[in-house]
Amino acid sequence: MSNSQQKNAGMPQLPRELIDRLTKPFLQFLRIEAAAGLVLLLFTVAALVLSNSPWSHAFLSLWETPMGIQSGSLEFTRSLREWINDACMTLFFFLVALELKRELVLGELRNPRMAVLSIAAALGGMLVPAICYLMLQSGLPGQNGWGTVMATDTAFVIGCLALLGTRIPQSLRVFMLSLAIVDDIGAILVVAIGYGSDIRWSAISLAAIGLVIIRAMAVLGVRSIALYFLVGGGVWLAVDMSGVHPTVTGVILGLMTPTGKWVSDERLHAIFDRVVAYPPGDHWSGNTEDRQALRMAEEAARETLSPVERLEIMLHPWVGFVIMPLFAFSNAGVSIVFAELVDSVTLAVFVGFVFGKPVGVFAFSWLAVRSGMAVRPPGLSWMLLAAGGLLAGIGFTMALFIANLAFNPSLIDSAKLGIFLASFVSAVAGLVLLMWLSVRSKASRAGGD
Repeated sequence: MSNSQQKNAGMPQLPRELIDRLTKPFLQFLRIEAAAGLVLLLFTVAALVLSNSPWSHAFLSLWETPMGIQSGSLEFTRSLREWINDACMTLFFFLVALELKRELVLGELRNPRMAVLSIAAALGGMLVPAICYLMLQSGLPGQNGWGTVMATDTAFVIGCLALLGTRIPQSLRVFMLSLAIVDDIGAILVVAIGYGSDIRWSAISLAAIGLVIIRAMAVLGVRSIALYFLVGGGVWLAVDMSGVHPTVTGVILGLMTPTGKWVSDERLHAIFDRVVAYPPGDHWSGNTEDRQALRMAEEAARETLSPVERLEIMLHPWVGFVIMPLFAFSNAGVSIVFAELVDSVTLAVFVGFVFGKPVGVFAFSWLAVRSGMAVRPPGLSWMLLAAGGLLAGIGFTMALFIANLAFNPSLIDSAKLGIFLASFVSAVAGLVLLMWLSVRSKASRAGGD
């Protein structure tokens, strides 16, 4: 038994029921970083198998089922796939923006020069692949798909790093997470600007009013998450009507979420001391003074976490284990035709991710450090950074998301095939290099001993 387990052995615990024995292993699985990537991979494979099986027509047709409401001349419908891509993925981008704000305000990126390193790497990882793609597709039907190769899949990258455990330094995890988050923000801006339709400024004005209302609610001290989601839903509808891709709503609202907590640690302990002062008994019922103190303690315990942290904790399992697998299941289906392996779009996507991404990430990071604008964190060697650049070529989720907007139906399968091949090669190359670096580092330490 570890020291922490021995220390906690005598501490009071919540009552345990039979159901706790059944759910505990499952909850432990959900806490593993690699679990979300594993679930995403399983749903991806399932989509590929079904779309190349005798049930392919029924499977692919399912996602085109129209859903929505219609009342007279008013109609608000879209396909099941579009609801997943537009509405569910808004929560994904909301979570990404929350993570970015937490890192910028509370985390490693508070150091401006470390933040610049991740931002520079992300910019290089977006610009260089896009240039590589355009060089291969300029003047061809697929040239509008340049945004596809700009994205990095956060879940798969973090999942790959989790497979190596403590063999890689924490600085690489933070760097890759920050890079992927900035990359995702850049990708959604590309979606909003490069793949939006005609802008309706009246709807933009309504969305702006909604954002002002949300800000006013925060200033006034409104803490009801349900109320914020209600007004946020109205903002989403306004942005959707404006011609801008509605998922940008998630980014804006995430960056607006406060990072300050309402109850300080000192106040929390003072409230708990007041509860503990009441003797045990049957008086914890009714509208008594001690009952009110208990309710105050419950609210104070919740409010010692900032809204950003509370929302991250609440949304992370839903996004990682429901929304992203559902997105992969509805978008990863493609009939594999080996003749498409030499298609120009497939080749351009592959080159953009496998070669453009690592070159862009490494080159822009080196320039940022060399110019003095950025600094490498301790433990993050240039070789580790290069391995991270290879992993950044895993563009699965966001690449599929942008590909559905950028390519016409005749090219989408070729683009998806390029995304799958590039993500697989990038993952293998990055993991192999990291494992080799880990073995070399271990051998070097052994030799020094």
